[in-house]
Amino acid sequence: MRYVSTRGQAPVLDFEQAMLSGLARDGGLYLPETIPVFEGLSDLDGMTYEEVAFRVVRPFTGDSFSNDELRGDSFSNDELRGAIDRAYARISHDARAPLVQLAPGHHLLELFHGPTLAFKDFAMQLIAQLFQIALTRSGQRITIVGATSGDTGSAAIEAFRGIDNVDVFIMYPHGRVSDVQRRQMTTPPAANVHALAVTGHFDDCQARLKDLFNDHGFRDSVGLAGVNSINWARVVAQIVYYFTACASLGMRQTDFCVPTGNFGDIFAGSIARRMGLPIRRLIVATNQNDILHRALTQGEYRTDRVEPSISPSMDIQVSSNFERALFLAYDRDAGAIRQLMDELKQGGFTISQGALEVLREEFRSGRVSEEETLETIRDMRDRTGEVLCPHSAVGVAVAQRHIEPGVPMVTLATAHPAKFPDAVERATGIRPALPPHMADLFDLPERVTRVENDVEALKSLILDRRTN
Repeated sequence: MRYVSTRGQAPVLDFEQAMLSGLARDGGLYLPETIPVFEGLSDLDGMTYEEVAFRVVRPFTGDSFSNDELRGDSFSNDELRGAIDRAYARISHDARAPLVQLAPGHHLLELFHGPTLAFKDFAMQLIAQLFQIALTRSGQRITIVGATSGDTGSAAIEAFRGIDNVDVFIMYPHGRVSDVQRRQMTTPPAANVHALAVTGHFDDCQARLKDLFNDHGFRDSVGLAGVNSINWARVVAQIVYYFTACASLGMRQTDFCVPTGNFGDIFAGSIARRMGLPIRRLIVATNQNDILHRALTQGEYRTDRVEPSISPSMDIQVSSNFERALFLAYDRDAGAIRQLMDELKQGGFTISQGALEVLREEFRSGRVSEEETLETIRDMRDRTGEVLCPHSAVGVAVAQRHIEPGVPMVTLATAHPAKFPDAVERATGIRPALPPHMADLFDLPERVTRVENDVEALKSLILDRRTN
């Protein structure tokens, strides 16, 4: 399995190399040269989550190479099985990703039973295990830098804290994450993790992250690695729960509605569909920061001002993983993608009619206001007893507009409501409690560094704080 950049001017890598690199050296994102077709969908019924994960992930990790010569798989079967078992032992629900019925034909996929109460745990726990195997084998030391709108950062810090050979720096937009999200990043005492509160919004953090990766001298000097959803390994790990959900529904044609900002979670569903999973439609759910909805309905991908919301993890205007979807929609034309990304620097671009038709064949979309989000939280609590986080509520609201008789709808519940207690309390009058393992979160001291939205200031801080 060989991985190529969406911009076509970076070295071809194997899975381990792509995982450790994160962003390609030409600024693009890695994708496999070919998407493997999954064999044996009917065999998944009754398998554990871990068993399904091995079956799904294995094809993407095969055929490691060096200087174009095959040298075996990136990870042996035993290494991969061990990493999967250790990763998902930290997910508290026996089913790992259980399906809950909201209404006839409408199901909620609960992805918040991990240690940081968000779907990011499913990928981050696994890639932390894979990183550790790879780094122990090579003796290499790396510096992970990430940008987060809230959940990626806490999941990365939880997964990588205390791991040898890794320093972790997580940038988040100062004042634009929930108190719970912030404290999950600022209270871990491990010396190798650092929370950086950056002046600005998430897109500023993401832009500085890309600046760091595109400075190849700095990148090489600190062994820079990324764990944002730009990292292909994140996408691979998230493919798994689409398979387990479809297995639970008897492998019927199914629609999935995904609340998304950076397009990584829903793009995992797109890859699952290309692998042969019976996914009919993937529905993008956005809040008022609706660039993805506008792109799919109008064919124009143009940035606008980021509006703070009660669903802050979706407060994004530059959705990095959409570049991967465009690459496939443009029939892997890297030159076309380079042109589009150059136009994006000037404010946006128009999607070609042919590419837009390809995207619309697979994706639908919807936009939800703040009041509609609150009303959905209130309505679901009253009618079903299910308490939704505001992001999951955005997904449910859009899903309800797209449900069709005879086609199951699965909405991804991306975070536990206790991560956003203010919004939930505003909607229902009930303030959700944190689970027991996080009950002391607000009693713990915080460690955080304020940083200006400046790449040189970030470089200086990283060089000063990292372990040499």
